[in-house]
Amino acid sequence: LSPSELASLPHSIDIIGDIAVVEVPEELKHHEPLIGNAILEVYKNVQAVYVKAGRVEGIFRTRPLRCIAGIPKEETVHKEYGCSFVLNVNKVYFSPRLLSERQRVVSQVKAGEVIVDMFAGVGPYAIRIAKATNAKVYAIDVNPEAIRYLKRNIELNRVQDRVIPILGDSRQIILSELINVADRVIMNLPTQAYDYLDAACSALKKEGGIIHYYEFTREAFNLEASKERLSKRIQELGRKVLGVIYAGRVKQVAPRTWQIVIDVKVA
Repeated sequence: LSPSELASLPHSIDIIGDIAVVEVPEELKHHEPLIGNAILEVYKNVQAVYVKAGRVEGIFRTRPLRCIAGIPKEETVHKEYGCSFVLNVNKVYFSPRLLSERQRVVSQVKAGEVIVDMFAGVGPYAIRIAKATNAKVYAIDVNPEAIRYLKRNIELNRVQDRVIPILGDSRQIILSELINVADRVIMNLPTQAYDYLDAACSALKKEGGIIHYYEFTREAFNLEASKERLSKRIQELGRKVLGVIYAGRVKQVAPRTWQIVIDVKVA
């Protein structure tokens, strides 16, 4: 590779179990096998290298991937803080980069809480919370594959008594089954969380609770503006905002685009 090609090499590699997922810039597409084999050399536990072949899209949040090196396997077991997650990288959404963000949320949960995880995926928040505390978690996802893996992961991590997997649209599920049950609501669907705030507010207990709200913002778009927009919407929905407990950047998702989180206390 030339010096200029080396400079544009992907800097971030997502390791999910024994699968590596990498973004290769257009100008290096012809070097994909070389890059893939180099990753296999460096990361000895990696068996397959996939390149991102498109954007995260649709309600299932999946991204097309293409194998460029190793064994073309899609299913893996990812370990995080003593929990194991079986998943298929092509069929479900999973981000290993949210490791410390998940830990930040898990560490806030108190014994006996009831939590609604509105976009649960294969259960990284729900299962980690259930393993760390005796909290009860309603884990909802619209993707049948995510729920299939979530059920496997609930058994694998022995939290059957604490995590309830539910397939469906979280708004419909909450409005029909989970009104005023939650001390805490997790909204990790940055593209649509704002549109689901009505359901999140309905899920919270009458006396209120915490919402962990995620969205994408441009770098120039500051946290204050996001906090104001969120607080205004919650108040429009008939709830009272007692305060923002925390607001910060979670990860960069594209040039000048960040995923942010706002923890808001609601009455």
